[in-house]
Amino acid sequence: MSEWAADEAERRFGLAPGSFPFASRFVDVAGHRVHYVDEGQGPTLFMLHGNPTWSYVYRHLIADLRRDYRCVAMDLPGFGLSEAAAGYGFRPDEHTLVVAEVLRRLDIADATLVAHDWGGPIGIGAMGQASGRITRLALGNTWAWPVNGDLHFEWFSKLLGGPLGRWAAMRHAIFVNMLMPSTMKRRSLSDEEMKAYRAPFADRARRVPMHVFPAQITGAGRWLATVEATARQFRGPMHLLWPSEDIAFRARELARWKRLCPQATVTHIERCGHFLWEDASDECVAALRSFLVTRRGAESIAA
Repeated sequence: MSEWAADEAERRFGLAPGSFPFASRFVDVAGHRVHYVDEGQGPTLFMLHGNPTWSYVYRHLIADLRRDYRCVAMDLPGFGLSEAAAGYGFRPDEHTLVVAEVLRRLDIADATLVAHDWGGPIGIGAMGQASGRITRLALGNTWAWPVNGDLHFEWFSKLLGGPLGRWAAMRHAIFVNMLMPSTMKRRSLSDEEMKAYRAPFADRARRVPMHVFPAQITGAGRWLATVEATARQFRGPMHLLWPSEDIAFRARELARWKRLCPQATVTHIERCGHFLWEDASDECVAALRSFLVTRRGAESIAA
């Protein structure tokens, strides 16, 4: 059974009224108390965040798209308003199993996955675990394959996934306090927005998930190989929203996506950094609407 609270994010994190104007809902999955929002009616968009964000990162998209779509955005265990069960490792393969069960518990079917960063491989992994739940992909900057041997990713994983990165994450919440604001290209995050991203990690004990993810960039190679196999077999509609100035995912990764999923169409988002849903929300909404309307029209004709 799920439960809901109208202003849980504002109450728990001390956010300004109306800064996250969606009902917070919770469902218990494998000992986790998973937070999600479920707004609007129509075809379902299932939104997954990456590191170190939470469903708050999709607030601009939800506010617009809920007029025509059902927008479901969850927080991975240990992020945002979700509480992780004791002993949870915060690895992406573990997250995938939780996401797949959330899809089943919420009876989500024929949905479009909207994701970037770690949300991409985790969501695609869940797609493979829960057949028929996700049938379209609308992905921002992300990947879905092992990166071992690519120095661009290996140095980052070794540095921020190692002892120095652990210290920086646990003591200074470096992913929120430095990486997020430094990668914005079009605008700066406001004090209120930074508060929303810092609040889930105010307790240092909750900062472990931020450190696990960079270590898993290379540590999860075997699991990422299974994600790549799922992506290679995917033949459904797919769209990529690709920022031009992301420090992580480059033109090289976009080219690999085109080889892996040749049916994918692309929107290039100029002068935009890693957190595209924040940096260029209006352009992201427009690109998603265009893709979704086009696909619905094509599927209606095919039917």
